[in-house]
Amino acid sequence: MLSTPSPDPTGRLAISRVCVMGSSGLLGSALCRAFAQHGTEVSAFSRGHVAGDMARAHWNPDRGEVDKGPLIGADAVVNLAGESLVAGRWSEKRKERLLRSRVDTTQFLARSLAQLESKPKVLINASAVGYYGDRGEEAVTEQSPPGQGFLADLCRAWEEAAQPAADAGIRVVHIRLGAVLSKDGGALPALLPLFRAGLGGRLGGGQQYFPWVTLHDAVRAIRFLVVTPEISGPVNLVAPEPMRNTGFTEALSEALGRRALLPVPKLALRLALGEVADQLLLAGANARPAVLERAGFRFDYPRLVDALQAVLNGQN
Repeated sequence: MLSTPSPDPTGRLAISRVCVMGSSGLLGSALCRAFAQHGTEVSAFSRGHVAGDMARAHWNPDRGEVDKGPLIGADAVVNLAGESLVAGRWSEKRKERLLRSRVDTTQFLARSLAQLESKPKVLINASAVGYYGDRGEEAVTEQSPPGQGFLADLCRAWEEAAQPAADAGIRVVHIRLGAVLSKDGGALPALLPLFRAGLGGRLGGGQQYFPWVTLHDAVRAIRFLVVTPEISGPVNLVAPEPMRNTGFTEALSEALGRRALLPVPKLALRLALGEVADQLLLAGANARPAVLERAGFRFDYPRLVDALQAVLNGQN
């Protein structure tokens, strides 16, 4: 049975005005819609086109350009900007672009916010569970130390880049995101044709953990964090059910009524994707949403089987 959607997690406090960087991406566009539907004035920051009737604002961190007007006195700024991690092999040149699109961009934004006379109440800044690296069986919470490897180093630098905002007295929250499940974007749409054809299978040994969260709950959690002033610092934005790659494969196959027949060997992944395979597909962390649960946030979709049914049925 599917979970019954919870009441609006921000109903206890009105949110008047929010700015969203990275507003054209999967999570950014969904977040903008959710805020607008609840009566919040949304300024959607983008370097290019912004769909819909949101108030548009320009920024180009590479050129040091940002429209500061909407930022002044905003209830929240949500920064989701960053080049895709999975859009190609990690050459040294591409690693530099990935770092620049996150670290330099965040640092520019944090410094811009710190200079405002009337500062936003909170900066919600994206990060990822890749912060923890490959942790095997260890359960990790927000108090766990960083891992090793390029992705862990990137996430650590990404979070540190927001320090100028914190130094200026702005509450800063780092959302360490797991894989966001949605039919509209992310990894799931690319996997569905393979699994429907019976070609989906576990990756490597399949025992690596796969932290995940539905797009629906990711949006709800971010809105919850905006209105929960007691929370600052890192927050694992992942569902509470620990799931290994094998479990995810089996759950998706079952949801589609197909058998997962063909496991993908480690060597094939490494030959095809290089370091991306080792750090994103063959590694994982058993990340737990300790901060969110302690604060009283309740996931609408805490179990993967329910989450996949909702996503595939267009209910999420």
